[in-house]
Amino acid sequence: MNGRKEKGSPGGWDGRFPGFDAAAQAAHWDPVTAGVVLDRLRVPQELAFFTPDEEAVAMALCDHLLGQDGDAPGRIPVVVLIDARLARGETDGWRYAGLPEDAQAWRDTLHYLDQDAQARFSRPFAHCQAAGQRILIQAVQDCANQHGGGGDWHGHNAAHVWS
Repeated sequence: MNGRKEKGSPGGWDGRFPGFDAAAQAAHWDPVTAGVVLDRLRVPQELAFFTPDEEAVAMALCDHLLGQDGDAPGRIPVVVLIDARLARGETDGWRYAGLPEDAQAWRDTLHYLDQDAQARFSRPFAHCQAAGQRILIQAVQDCANQHGGGGDWHGHNAAHVWS
């Protein structure tokens, strides 16, 4: 894989067959397969799960965790994809003991980030400067490394938060 960007492929990744667009073959698929695959490729335009405040926190968090800068070209709309999954009630089929279901875990951790930002910087997480956001995220990661791999962060094992 050389990572070269191609216009014809979803997400701009060239994969094994540079320039080949599998979605262009949908006319040759049975209707059920076409529906499933094309639905998965379609990025929702509106959020259905996160509140506007949660969206703001999630966007800032995911941008830091994924190293994405704002509106940079090639930006992956990961919060929109997470939102769609949570709105449909889709899970990975497992979760860490001690953590709530995915939907509640997301709501809780976004709330706790905001709470920590208010306590430390007197403003919501999404309104903190990038350096402040990094400090707060690093604090959770540092907590995860305490006590042999899992300090407590707001009642959750910090090593399991966002893992």
